Amino acid sequence: MSDLTTWARARRAAREAAGALPVVEVPLAAAVGAVLAQPLVSATPLPPFDAAGMDGWAVSGPGPWTVVGELLAGQVLDRLVDGAAVRVATGAALPAGADAVLRRERGLLEEDPHGAYGAQLWVGDPVRGLRAPHPGYVEPGTDVRARGQECAAGEHLLEAGGVVTPVVAGMAAAAGYDALPVVRPPDVAVLVLGDELLERGHARDGRVRDALGPMLPGWIAWLGGRAFPPVRVPDTLAALLDALDDANADVIVTTGSTAAGPADHLHAALDRLGAHWVVDGVAVRPGTPMCLATLPDGRHVLGLPGNPLAAVSAVLTLAAPLLAVLRGEAGADEARVEQAVLAVDVTPHPEHVRLVPVTRRRAEPGGDPAATPTLHAGPAMLRGLSLADGVAVVPPGGGARGSGVAVLPLP
Repeated sequence: MSDLTTWARARRAAREAAGALPVVEVPLAAAVGAVLAQPLVSATPLPPFDAAGMDGWAVSGPGPWTVVGELLAGQVLDRLVDGAAVRVATGAALPAGADAVLRRERGLLEEDPHGAYGAQLWVGDPVRGLRAPHPGYVEPGTDVRARGQECAAGEHLLEAGGVVTPVVAGMAAAAGYDALPVVRPPDVAVLVLGDELLERGHARDGRVRDALGPMLPGWIAWLGGRAFPPVRVPDTLAALLDALDDANADVIVTTGSTAAGPADHLHAALDRLGAHWVVDGVAVRPGTPMCLATLPDGRHVLGLPGNPLAAVSAVLTLAAPLLAVLRGEAGADEARVEQAVLAVDVTPHPEHVRLVPVTRRRAEPGGDPAATPTLHAGPAMLRGLSLADGVAVVPPGGGARGSGVAVLPLP
């Protein structure tokens, strides 16, 4: 292994190793979670017409009003003449001539004793049957959702670069869109290396359960990638070369085989394929032998150490910045970094950054939270990480109680 890269420089190298993937137009549901590639401009006024804001009656002019019919959402009426009212449901398009909406709970209906007209509508108390002091007056515009109240046609609703949330997809639909232009999320292949790993059942005969295969797709999804189902690869150079060749993805994540043991073939395979080494070992504990390389065809290979906590360290160090750039969200990994103070002394490493699972609690209003390391946080352990809500970045020689640290949040 070459000289180790510092933790901060490794993250920067991962960020600079790639660019945003191409822009694609996808249906609204498929756009959720992707990054908007162009500004969202409303294709229609919102609301597109004057609409009822409440259930009740659309009224025209002063009252009393003669009820001339009923108008449900999705129905239209050309015009409402003075002195007339029409029953409306929330969201119904108001006819021309409608001044206001009289809410159902404020409308008093009185039948015409002569039967010559429809029911007479007054402002009043329908429960007690009493008219209001001014029973023929409703303030114009009351409970009317005016056309263009939210936005006009052609108005910018969102700038490019933000993540399409479910709310954004709904707003785009309301604004007249069936699809959105987004940066294509990165496809990620996961290659699980290690003949000692079991896919199911209890550990036995010197073999252990594979923890990374079930875990990594969720991590990748949290970082904005699309993981393919993990593929198991035998511990031979030929099998690894074939698996790397077959992996049709923007990023290939491998588990294990990053060190220099007799069954560790990743370096030899990448050298054989003519890969460009971006990061080959990082001065961080756990996870020192993590690596990142780019194949001649542009695919990126991220090598995670086989120990579970060390693998998570590599995900936070290299995968987070790499996937953020590929999905068009450059710098998003840095934006997620939070601050805390250590609640206890943490044993530092003299030369390497330590990534330490922690739980945080707010110490005082307005202050940074206090971070306490979890137990059971060895490189091969996940128990401590499962209890943590973040990973503290303890610099070389740091770790004193009360000192400030950066914290990488966890899913």
